[in-house]
Amino acid sequence: MVQSAPTSDTDFEHMFELAPVSLWLEDFSALKQLFDTWRAEGVTDLRAHLEADADRVRQCTASLKVLRANQRTLTLFAATSSDELFSQLDRVFRDDMHTRVADELDQLWAGALGFDNQTVNYALDGRRLDVLVHARILPGHEHTWSRVLVSLEDVTAQTQSTRHLQRSERYARDLFDHSPVSLWVEDFSAVKRLLDDVRAQGIRDFKTFLKVHAEFVSRCMQEIRVIDVNQQTLQMFGAASKEVLLNNIPRIFRGEMEESFAEQLQDLWDGKLVQQREVVNYALSGDAVHIHMQFSVLDGHRDDWGLVLLSLVDITARKKAEAYLEYLGKHDVLTQLRNRAFFVEELNRITRKGPWPLSVVTIDLNGLKSVNDDEGHAAGDALLRRVGEVLAKAVDASACAARIGGDEFTILLPGTDERGAMALTERILSLVELNNQFYSGQSLSLAIGVASCSSGDQVEAALHRADQAMYAEKARYYEERPADRRRR
Repeated sequence: MVQSAPTSDTDFEHMFELAPVSLWLEDFSALKQLFDTWRAEGVTDLRAHLEADADRVRQCTASLKVLRANQRTLTLFAATSSDELFSQLDRVFRDDMHTRVADELDQLWAGALGFDNQTVNYALDGRRLDVLVHARILPGHEHTWSRVLVSLEDVTAQTQSTRHLQRSERYARDLFDHSPVSLWVEDFSAVKRLLDDVRAQGIRDFKTFLKVHAEFVSRCMQEIRVIDVNQQTLQMFGAASKEVLLNNIPRIFRGEMEESFAEQLQDLWDGKLVQQREVVNYALSGDAVHIHMQFSVLDGHRDDWGLVLLSLVDITARKKAEAYLEYLGKHDVLTQLRNRAFFVEELNRITRKGPWPLSVVTIDLNGLKSVNDDEGHAAGDALLRRVGEVLAKAVDASACAARIGGDEFTILLPGTDERGAMALTERILSLVELNNQFYSGQSLSLAIGVASCSSGDQVEAALHRADQAMYAEKARYYEERPADRRRR
């Protein structure tokens, strides 16, 4: 049987001095006496007592007496000797250390025979040290606290690394939350599994598959899991909170979104994990929001699509501007009817392709010049707007009613014979009569000519005949009003 050799006091001295961690031997007896005094004065909540007067914490730390420190301690705190270290403890235990020492004091007050804490000390060269503190009252000194062994573990590197990581995470989080574009983090892993299942069934023509199984698109949309959205997203879609937004996803992605999502699925099927397209979503108010979407499966998730980033830019204003410019390119601003450019384009199209027969109705507003001369152009413009109102109500969407000049209008009626054109003329005259009853002042009076043709090579002749008929009617109008002959 092997017997261990007895350990001498010298061995303990060597172990203390050569220990690879910072060791301090301290005397806490003055602290215990201070605690006993406070208890006698009726203090029961040490934490509240310390918070009531910051000097009480300093009073506690000042009562602690350092007896010894080992070589590792001197190295850690950049001291050449124990005397140098002990004479400058006010430089070691200072600043934010005092905000954390209350945790240590609270553990001792509660009856513990030691404490554990993470705190801050300072080396004599000014370096800030993050340390783990472990203190134990040595056996035989429980009643006096006159001998306390304290060990310090330098965790500065780990703490700085943690703080750096936290700052990086906070920075990334702030970039996400406060980005000026809408950002979504989504999980498409279930969508990938559905696509993989389809591929495993031997499907190769995915485009045809989607046409046959339209419900597959809706199912994939339902499987998308939204992980997070930023503040701009809430603002864009009019949501008070993330919870409100996420609970109303079906109100945002609906309608024509399915068609664009089908295109997105096709791209994913083809391996395009980075995409961009224009789509239409809906705000919670019900308003359409035109979006430029950029979609990317993040690196590290290309095998499972578990993390996808979408950025959405609101292009509604741009789309409205484009639509308005397109409208201006095809419409007369004053009357809201088609303009001459659109009329010419439509006439050329019909001349090439039909359908036949084609009827043409030409219209001229009687008396516009006299109104402009006597009442001003604003009054004349009001009459032209009234013509636009009449023709917009009289003419079906399949026909083309256009203002082609100052007071000249033409209606193209593809697939309509002369009888149909005459029926339209009667409807126009009935609406003119109603219009005159509704508006006081100057009455509308229209000169109308009608002609029809059955092929493209007859179109020009038909336009000429309609013009001639219109001018003949206009002449009759002014013959009945001799005073207006020079003011047509």
